Amino acid sequence: MKEIEDLGLTKQRQTVLQVIRESDKHLTANEVFDDARRLLPGISFATVYNSLSYLKNQRLIGEIKLGTNANLYDRKLTRHDHAICNNCGKLVDLELTIPNKLLEEAANCSKFKPETIELTLRGLCPECRGQEN
Repeated sequence: MKEIEDLGLTKQRQTVLQVIRESDKHLTANEVFDDARRLLPGISFATVYNSLSYLKNQRLIGEIKLGTNANLYDRKLTRHDHAICNNCGKLVDLELTIPNKLLEEAANCSKFKPETIELTLRGLCPECRGQEN
């Protein structure tokens, strides 16, 4: 990955990008704001939100839309899939090889012109399964 300083970004955008790249989880805009404020106390939520949009459009971060109002932001830019726990909301990355036939079948069923396909496995994570006793 390019060094943050080499990207010609404002200090605010550099801070938002740093927060996402240094996180080991997928963050909501509110979580990015909280972490960015620790690094740059004067940053506003609007600036963080606009920076997220800019960084996503520049393909410096990924955005995960899971059908909720809160999108998640991801440092990983390559195509990948996710598993999400229905109980605690834990989200993990999956590295799956998607057969071309699946993409073609999805395109045929939907009549969409395919660009990419992302799978989301929903269920219970190991920790929540352990609590089912």
